[in-house]
Amino acid sequence: MKKRFAVFVIFCGLVISACRGQDLVTLLNSGSPPAVTSAVTPTPLPLRVEVVADPGVALIDALGRDIAERRTVEVYERVAPSVVNITTQVLRRGFFFEPIPEEGAGSGFVIDREGRILTNYHVIERAESIEVGLADDQVFPARVVGVDPRNDIAVLQIDVPEDLLTPVEFGDSSTLAVGQRAIAIGNPFGQFGRTLTTGVISALDRTLEGSGRVISGVIQTDAAINRGNSGGPLLDSAGRVIGINSAIFSPTGTSAGVGFAIPSATILRILPELLELGYYRHPYLGIHYAYPISPGLADALALPVDSGLLLVQMYSGSPLEQAGVRGAQREAILGNRRVYLGGDILTAVDGQSIPTLEKLQLLLGNNYRVGDTVTISLIRDQTAFDVQVQLAEEPR
Repeated sequence: MKKRFAVFVIFCGLVISACRGQDLVTLLNSGSPPAVTSAVTPTPLPLRVEVVADPGVALIDALGRDIAERRTVEVYERVAPSVVNITTQVLRRGFFFEPIPEEGAGSGFVIDREGRILTNYHVIERAESIEVGLADDQVFPARVVGVDPRNDIAVLQIDVPEDLLTPVEFGDSSTLAVGQRAIAIGNPFGQFGRTLTTGVISALDRTLEGSGRVISGVIQTDAAINRGNSGGPLLDSAGRVIGINSAIFSPTGTSAGVGFAIPSATILRILPELLELGYYRHPYLGIHYAYPISPGLADALALPVDSGLLLVQMYSGSPLEQAGVRGAQREAILGNRRVYLGGDILTAVDGQSIPTLEKLQLLLGNNYRVGDTVTISLIRDQTAFDVQVQLAEEPR
């Protein structure tokens, strides 16, 4: 039981007597009382101070569960009905090119009462058929609504009555902090439905690379994630989705305490176009080939800067080509390497330095949309200048 103690503090005035300019004998013989200056004594003011129980002390309920455990139980009871089991069938070709069906499994979660399911693209990639199992063990066929392979996100659709669906609530991944609790729910190995694991947010803003994809702003967690967990939700302590579990780093293929989730901020940025268009329009400038400039390359080629992109070739009709940006004009041999020279050097976009093509892709993908206008900072023949370029949709 929480104990409270009331502490009363009383402020008292001080009466000060001052006798100035006379000694004690004179005062006694004068027959007149000395002048007294008195400070006003305030009414005593009680200040109530409450002493509460140490918040670090767990309060146990009748079932033996402390506060943190009860909260985790509540999150599971509320969100587990939203988590689905996804099974797929993929046809691969055998040695004699005969079709061989293979099954896959993953997780997903309900995002609205229209029957739309969010999962990873790699869970349903190349699938010939997809089925979704709900919390009540009913299984329904699913179709693909929209995909964004680059960010490993897919939306599925099942046609079921609304009362069978429990949508999740999304949280704001931009407010997360390292050390914050993280809760994962999924179907590890496709066999253990709606398994909950807990941990913390181990790191933020990781860059995840693999299968030709580069995803920025990724959440790292030590909540156990295994095969089959892909596509399941990563939750905060309030049960809100802060990410979608997508990958693990493990030499054995099982959880080693290093899992990664695509943040909810990325999901919510991409989701509207997936629902409306079936794909996400990635903005681009149209660079086909460019060299990242290093200090060594800058010295060898006598370049005016030691960081940026030395442009070699732009795609035909791309925003940069239409803006008059120049590619390479000649080639040369540098050691055992053929290099192309004379192109403009791209140093910044809207004041943000661009050391690599990957940094350019991440900057555009995370901060801009198709149709936005950006300021490109360039150097040509030792002269720096800017051009305004409107971002186009990257060809698919």
